Amino acid sequence: MKNEELVKQLTSPSKNSRLEKFGKTITFLCLALIVFIVAMILLFVAQKGLATFFVNKVSLVEFLFSGDWSPSEGKFGALPMILGSFVVTLLSALVATPFAIGAAIFMTEISPKGAKFLQPAIELLVGIPSVVYGFIGLQVVGPFVRLIFGGTGFGILSGTFVLFVMILPTVTFMTTDTLRAVPRHYREASLAMGATRWQTIWRVTLNAAKPGIFTAVIFGMARAFGEALAIQMVVGNSAVIPTSLTTPAATLTSVLTMGIGNTVMGTVSNNVLWSLALVLLLMSLGFNMLVKFITRERKRNYER
Repeated sequence: MKNEELVKQLTSPSKNSRLEKFGKTITFLCLALIVFIVAMILLFVAQKGLATFFVNKVSLVEFLFSGDWSPSEGKFGALPMILGSFVVTLLSALVATPFAIGAAIFMTEISPKGAKFLQPAIELLVGIPSVVYGFIGLQVVGPFVRLIFGGTGFGILSGTFVLFVMILPTVTFMTTDTLRAVPRHYREASLAMGATRWQTIWRVTLNAAKPGIFTAVIFGMARAFGEALAIQMVVGNSAVIPTSLTTPAATLTSVLTMGIGNTVMGTVSNNVLWSLALVLLLMSLGFNMLVKFITRERKRNYER
């Protein structure tokens, strides 16, 4: 009898094994739920967005390459919004990158103690709501652009200035982490060979951190590409191909936020907005895939 009880105790799962099994089950269920939610979002947006072409018979070529956007007249050219989104995103990234790299170099290479003051100041920019950025752009950036560059004050240039400030913390902090990850012996070897401090920063540290900096810039671009409220308040919301940086323009997000509440579900005017959302989603996925590719190449370079 005692032998049977001993065998039963030895073969039955212990408390720790039951807890481990329970933890694995909960983890698997959480992961499955996340994958399910993401898949449902992708399927829902794809179903709504593709209905424009398969149900309403709108030409895909016209949608992507036409510059006429007037849903009430049956014109669904999304090229002005696509160009507007890309131009604003690229310009804001170009403006933000030098400031972000300079701030990151200051906090990691020049004055690490100064990071105690500079980093909290940059972190404050993260906590400011988008609507506040929009109001500042409306009251400050718009009149400034109108005074200096002319025009109405609404357009690509105003949107660039607003988005530049919004993506600056993202690019700065990711660049800072990348510079701190550069091995210390890189710097020591450069200084030992007679290089100056600035030569070490320029030729060695930044060169080694180049893939990480590219990743930070792409993350900032993805953040700018998906911004809606702030850019809507300063870009002008005119669905025409922009001819200059000071003329009113439109982005994918601005047209979506303005039009989605003014259309009836299932109509062609509503479906074409979902098509814009699908384009926006695909572009965001493209940014993420590009980040993955750069990160993979970075790991390969480190392994070499």
